[in-house]
Amino acid sequence: MKPTLLILAAGMGSRYGGLKQLDAFGPSGETILEYSIYDAIRAGFGKVVFVIRKSFSEEFKTKFASKLEGKIEVEYVYQELDNLPEGFSLPEGRVKPWGTGHAVLVAKDVIKEPFAIINADDFYGKDAFVELSQYLSSCTKQSEYCMVGYHLHKTLSDFGSVSRGVCKTDDNDMLVEITERTKIVGEEDGIYYYEGDEKTALDPKTAVSMNCWAFMPGFFDYLQAGFVSFLENAGSEMKSEYFFPFEVSDQLKNNNITVKVLDSDADWFGVTYPDDKPDVLSKLNGLIQRGDYPENLWA
Repeated sequence: MKPTLLILAAGMGSRYGGLKQLDAFGPSGETILEYSIYDAIRAGFGKVVFVIRKSFSEEFKTKFASKLEGKIEVEYVYQELDNLPEGFSLPEGRVKPWGTGHAVLVAKDVIKEPFAIINADDFYGKDAFVELSQYLSSCTKQSEYCMVGYHLHKTLSDFGSVSRGVCKTDDNDMLVEITERTKIVGEEDGIYYYEGDEKTALDPKTAVSMNCWAFMPGFFDYLQAGFVSFLENAGSEMKSEYFFPFEVSDQLKNNNITVKVLDSDADWFGVTYPDDKPDVLSKLNGLIQRGDYPENLWA
């Protein structure tokens, strides 16, 4: 059974100033996520599922449907604020999305096979998809997951703070703990995360999550229960978010799952801020000149 690639593409790009998942970066107008799909196809993935919003669904489908037709199976699911479990309703005034845990959960009815998760606006590199595909093909238990860990110092932006899942691993590269840090900044004397007025140093080579994970379909059951618990405890807050690594952490603590951290020394790149774009264009062009990708992905 070929694995599925789940792409989180419902973001509104508030810091970027627009829908960066639809912005052109390649020489033939390719988006960043198209390079991920291209890599996933040659790594053996059989289906791609896009998590999007209904507000831009037609524009999104118009951009990708013809390019991917005949190359990989495609599904679309929608992350909407009112897409909630039975018994819950949208709090009045809530406009902020519910987070990546909710984004993954809306795909539960169309994914029945092992699957990987990525962000639409991050470039992960071809080796990441090979490793994910190989791991999913070799898994023998529903409780065995993995993630591709990138070195922190290679995932920063020169133009502002970033959010990263900071990982702690054991001697066998198994995940022990993951902590979401929402304000990480590279400074002249090191890399720090901020909580209020306090700052704490981080090792530049610390493994961090860039939302490049692989799961078995049983993970949806954990997410469903976890999201219900989240809504009961924090659902009335206007800016509360349910991130899927939270659920990973809880299940690790309960010894219900294992997560292998696949170390990547690759140069991740992505667009958080508008000023990140020239650097992404330059790096993509370098990979094309090196022969890693064709000038036109789908020609």
